[in-house]
Amino acid sequence: MNNRLLRIAAWTFGGLAVLAFAGFLWLRQSPYWAGITLFAESQRVENFRAMDRVFPSRAVPHGGPVWAFERDPRALPETYDFNDDERELSAFLDRTVTTGLLVVHRGAITHEEYRLGADEASPFTSWSMAKSFLSALIGIALEEGHIASIRDSIGRYVPALAGSGYGDVSLEDALTMSSGVAFNEDYDNPFSDINMLVWRAMAMSQTAEQTLSGLGRLRDSGTFNDYISSDSIALGLVLESATGMPLAEYLASRLWGPMGAEADATWSTDRTGREFAHCCLNATLRDYARFGRLYLEGGARMGQQIVPAEWVLASVNPTAPHLQPGQNPASSWTFGYGYKWWIPEHPQGDFTAIGVWGQYIYIDPAREAVIVKTSADPDFDNNDHESIAVFRAISQALAGQ
Repeated sequence: MNNRLLRIAAWTFGGLAVLAFAGFLWLRQSPYWAGITLFAESQRVENFRAMDRVFPSRAVPHGGPVWAFERDPRALPETYDFNDDERELSAFLDRTVTTGLLVVHRGAITHEEYRLGADEASPFTSWSMAKSFLSALIGIALEEGHIASIRDSIGRYVPALAGSGYGDVSLEDALTMSSGVAFNEDYDNPFSDINMLVWRAMAMSQTAEQTLSGLGRLRDSGTFNDYISSDSIALGLVLESATGMPLAEYLASRLWGPMGAEADATWSTDRTGREFAHCCLNATLRDYARFGRLYLEGGARMGQQIVPAEWVLASVNPTAPHLQPGQNPASSWTFGYGYKWWIPEHPQGDFTAIGVWGQYIYIDPAREAVIVKTSADPDFDNNDHESIAVFRAISQALAGQ
């Protein structure tokens, strides 16, 4: 009897092992594998410039004359100061797993380098830098009359959210990450709202409306700056409803083409074909720099206004107390926040788009500089302040300071 039970157990274990191995092989060949291994240390550098293998996407075609950059090669400063410590810039670039760095001064590329297998044609993923593009599109839609006022409620444009925590939140409060909606943005928690959002969208084909409609309120809107991606997802639904166009199509026609992008971009989507409004635009360094240059020049390209000038100004000059940089009891971070743009501590008029894992479009109007950095930095949260110190050192060197 005992031998028989042992044989049964052995065959059962063997059968389960075969099934498990077959399941692994199926998963390894399935479209889900890239998503499962997206952040794996051995693969994330390559994944971040090949997001079309991870998610479906919608094309953002370029068109019209390219907004050309001149060339004015200059060496980067060798060192920078951070927390009263002089550090080597090259070591910082290595430590933060930099994949690309582009510096533009007065319309000329002064430095351009690609690392870890990337080149000038690589479509680097934006992660949350896409939020700054979303902000520009909201400003354009307001100018075109698709949106009546940023004081309008989200529920006015997205009836499916009328009864949710977002129902009476204004577009402006969502733009400034001040909705007060309860959403867990903890990237280290596999069951947080932000991580489960991807699972629901990709594995369960849950729509953005379904995801957001179940969210409640944590506090009154317009009182506390708390970075949550659901605010941007809600604004994406507003923009889609107001314009009657997919986000990628509106981006291509109103911004990508007019600003003179030199390459097609893509915008990653969920399984239903809707763009992730909070992230995942995929573009070249030079085209990210063109967007930065557009904001450097007040939303205009060679005299043609593309993003309304007053919108650009309001986007990077927050006035409410809870949006100010520095130690702020009404904010969850020490950077200030405008309409999807970050304002570093000790303001110098500079501002930046930021994406997780170390993506930046940094603009310094006073010194006429734009800096784009893409990375796969696992310590990205702890390196934001040091990154700003590096960008400021580069910008100051360009200005001869």
